[in-house]
Amino acid sequence: MIKRIAALLIVAISLVGVSITGAQSGTKPQIPAELPDLKGREVVAVTAQDYTPLTFVDTKTNKGVGMEIEVWDEICVRLNCKLTWKVAAWDGMIVAINQKQYDVGMDGISITDDRKKQVDFSDPYLGVQQHFLVRADEKDFTDKASFVANKKLKIGAQAGTSGYFTAADILGLKDNETSDRIVFYANFGISVQALLTGDIDAVIADDTAGRGYVGANAGKLKVLDEVLSSDSLGFIFPKGSDLVAPVNAALKSMKDDGFLAYEQNKWFFLYDPNVDVPSAATPAATAAK
Repeated sequence: MIKRIAALLIVAISLVGVSITGAQSGTKPQIPAELPDLKGREVVAVTAQDYTPLTFVDTKTNKGVGMEIEVWDEICVRLNCKLTWKVAAWDGMIVAINQKQYDVGMDGISITDDRKKQVDFSDPYLGVQQHFLVRADEKDFTDKASFVANKKLKIGAQAGTSGYFTAADILGLKDNETSDRIVFYANFGISVQALLTGDIDAVIADDTAGRGYVGANAGKLKVLDEVLSSDSLGFIFPKGSDLVAPVNAALKSMKDDGFLAYEQNKWFFLYDPNVDVPSAATPAATAAK
């Protein structure tokens, strides 16, 4: 872990250095010629703004922030498109994208075969592992086996999410089978609040969101070590969308030049909700602003 953090810090420092050099030279950074040009096309993007640190509301500014927000800002810099942001609840997002109400959706969405039947996915931009997120003083269980054994323990989830399906699998539920040990909430943030107030005993969070909520609630939450499942996250598009190929090209360029590593380091290691964090500053982003 220490080596990984150090490596990401080196990437972040290198990127910032490149940005400053470009700004001081007075030259306009060039977008790689191999990337498609969307010629200023409007892209309507939707998010639920409820998944720290990927997409959430900054309480100081009341504006949407997070890794997904910054990644898409950068995608449109590289592809020459204009973003229009919309906010909608997660539980209807896949259907809304399927019906072409929006051009792209994001909310820490796991790539699954069932979802691929309704929407198209980008290539993965982040790999995550799911863990139990619990109160910092939790002593009744330490892993999946001890959670299952204690019949009094409850877990919060959102219908249709990977967290719910992981919870159902942990409890051994079959198709359409229910359990009073799973409590449903409208969004992930509300389930975390229920965890903090003691209404439930755990939620299932990927390691990225788990770290975000632990950081935002210092001393109140912790992530258990056991890995419950692994997922890849992607952006969703209407079936047959012509945006998938250019977005994948932009994501590849962002992996190649270290921008995605920079963003991961910023939001998952450096982010502190009590301290203002500067926005991403690649040469392209600097030129756009």
